[in-house]
Amino acid sequence: MTQTAPPIPVPGLFPGRRRALAVLVASQILGGAGMAAGITVGALLAQDLLGSTSLAGLPAALFAVGAALGAAVLGRVCQRFGRRRGLLLGNGVAALGSAGVVAGAAARWPVLLLAALFVYGAGTVTGLLARYAGADLAPPEKRGRAAGTVLFALTLGAVAGPNLIGPTGTLAHAWGVPRLAGPFLLAAAAYTAAALVLLPWPRPDPLGPAQPPQPGGTVAEPGPGPYGSVRSAPGVVTGATVMITAQLVMIAVMTMTPVHMTGHGHGTQAVGLVIALHVGAMFLPSPLSGLLADRIGGRRVAATAGVVLLGAGLFAGLAPPTSVPLLACALVLLGVGWNLALLGGTAMITDATSAENRAAVQGLADVGMSAAGATGGMVSGLVAGGSGYPALAMAAGALALAVIPAVGLSSGGRSQ
Repeated sequence: MTQTAPPIPVPGLFPGRRRALAVLVASQILGGAGMAAGITVGALLAQDLLGSTSLAGLPAALFAVGAALGAAVLGRVCQRFGRRRGLLLGNGVAALGSAGVVAGAAARWPVLLLAALFVYGAGTVTGLLARYAGADLAPPEKRGRAAGTVLFALTLGAVAGPNLIGPTGTLAHAWGVPRLAGPFLLAAAAYTAAALVLLPWPRPDPLGPAQPPQPGGTVAEPGPGPYGSVRSAPGVVTGATVMITAQLVMIAVMTMTPVHMTGHGHGTQAVGLVIALHVGAMFLPSPLSGLLADRIGGRRVAATAGVVLLGAGLFAGLAPPTSVPLLACALVLLGVGWNLALLGGTAMITDATSAENRAAVQGLADVGMSAAGATGGMVSGLVAGGSGYPALAMAAGALALAVIPAVGLSSGGRSQ
């Protein structure tokens, strides 16, 4: 029998957790700048080193495969040792991967570049996993808003990152490194700083796993192993399916947009602006999406996401390739749809899990997201190379409408 997780027995954030939330937000702001580097120039770096548009989606695929491994490992680390240690490890791995990308680009060694993108991806999943830590710092009726606040914190750094392509490229060139590797210099510094913010945080870990069950509470009955039986619970399966589909759609369209734009004469500054707006739309609506998940339930939020993602795909596919404003509008819709799906799915999974296995199950769900991202990144290059970017965008939107609302509204309940 699977029911909702027990309430956290605090009326609000007690002082230790208020401080923990402040530290978490600060770390997220720094990490956001690092995360945006791979989104903005990863495909362009691969195209430059490999000399093939069809392989331009390979970095996103490796990035996502690395994220899948990272989500699984970091979820287990958070479950066993606490949230802070898991986030600290993830930021450190992302910094190491960023430095490896710079080295691979400077040496023009594709093998090193691609391996470093894998490591980078394994670390950058930290920014998304942190939303679960935010939810743990709030009572059940405010979990959506808390998770949204943590995701919102990524916005400042994530929006600033793509707009620093020019300055970081100039710095990289001055140091004898290819200009396109410049954002990864920023990523290495940003993720190092994000880890340092978490490093001296005192024990006991305020970002530890959720509170244990209280007398009278009803929880998902844990089974053997770190995941228990809840991995097959309706709320977990539904939430994971919503997030996985949205991730596949978003990665497929977003990955090939810079290649599509540069192929039609747009410079890196224009690409950076469009991606900055997209990344902003991925995280800026998070407080509102979280509030909606608390008020109307994750399922309804997910159904809305499917409609928004369809609009994004149609807009991107029909927009004239010479129009930066229209492409920017399409990518903004893409980001908003992804955000709605992410917060809706997060609400379903968090409500369907108990303290004994919540972090591990959440990590497992994000493994599925990362695998979907790897698929989207790889397939996007092949589809765009064979049928064109418009066909890719519209097919992705149609997939979102076919899957997300159907799954999201498959049964009643607040979020399960």
